[in-house]
Amino acid sequence: MKRIEFLRSPMDIASMSGTVKFIETKIDKGEFLQHVVVNVAKIVNMQKDAQLADSVNACDVINIDGMGVVFGARFLGHDVPERVAGVDLFHELLKMSARRDFPVFLLGATEDVVTKTTEKVQMLYPNLKVVGFNDGYFWDDEEAVVNKIRQSGAKLLFVAITSPKKENFINKWQDKLGVDFVMGVGGTFDVVAGKVKRAPIWMQNAGLEWFYRVLQEPGRMWKRYLVTNSKFAFLLLKEKFFTK
Repeated sequence: MKRIEFLRSPMDIASMSGTVKFIETKIDKGEFLQHVVVNVAKIVNMQKDAQLADSVNACDVINIDGMGVVFGARFLGHDVPERVAGVDLFHELLKMSARRDFPVFLLGATEDVVTKTTEKVQMLYPNLKVVGFNDGYFWDDEEAVVNKIRQSGAKLLFVAITSPKKENFINKWQDKLGVDFVMGVGGTFDVVAGKVKRAPIWMQNAGLEWFYRVLQEPGRMWKRYLVTNSKFAFLLLKEKFFTK
């Protein structure tokens, strides 16, 4: 695992298998590990959101999630062989947890979605021990949810809340969660529960997942991606041609 800096954000160049093995080893040693993935939107938002940047920078493992970041890093001369997509890593870590009998806790999304996600992952991985779950609408009493997680005995915590809330929540409460590993998984629960469809593999590999999301929700997504992608392209060109 090699750490680089890209557009003022640290990130780790690693394979999926290497990432899972690294996390498993840390859990075996009882060493707390905070994980995050970065995509185009997060890179752009980190430029002006100091709290988000601090929360990401505090993480022990920072995987590259989006192909846009892979292509951008290559454009600036970094050797990035692959991405480690958050939804794929989520499943690989659940497989590992089922094999190793590591208890997990699922936090985030709506009550209906997190319930369906729990049911789905237990069907996919029969030996998986889900010791608790909670929806992501708990901001009036964060400490109660933190206590619930700690008392569950979970070793791995997956947080499906939008950015930057999830990064800041994890960074704020990491010492009181009582888990060995915590990962923000964004909209992964929506995908697992079947609420949102994931882009076809060819679109994922071509870096067109954002376009697939626009096709699914044009009214909500087109402006967000137009602005974010334009800002990202500007940052790349500025770094390539105008930064010494």
